[in-house]
Amino acid sequence: MLRAETHKFESRYIDNLVGSDKAYYERSPINFVDKFSCPIILFQGLEDKVVTPDQARKIYHALKEKGLPVVLVEYEGEQHGFRKAENIKFTLEQQMVFFARLIGNFKVADQITPMKIDNFD
Repeated sequence: MLRAETHKFESRYIDNLVGSDKAYYERSPINFVDKFSCPIILFQGLEDKVVTPDQARKIYHALKEKGLPVVLVEYEGEQHGFRKAENIKFTLEQQMVFFARLIGNFKVADQITPMKIDNFD
């Protein structure tokens, strides 16, 4: 999907980084969902032309179906790398709460409302 859906500028660049069709397959996480074993939180800009929203949704659904704790956060108007301060802040807060709840088992000091975690909440 990365090769097929990325914008024109990145398409040949990615081929130079990744290499052959076999290398694409071997480096694509969607082909190895069976090996995932930990909680995952995904943050996706809906205007991202490098890693398109469909790619994030595909891995999200595969991990959810596998039964892993997973969250997908999508941002309107954001691309590959977030620019809006409120989205950057929300991302950092949700990462901290996600890690606190699922990995560290600690409480954060700030009042942050956690997102619903599929296969956990």
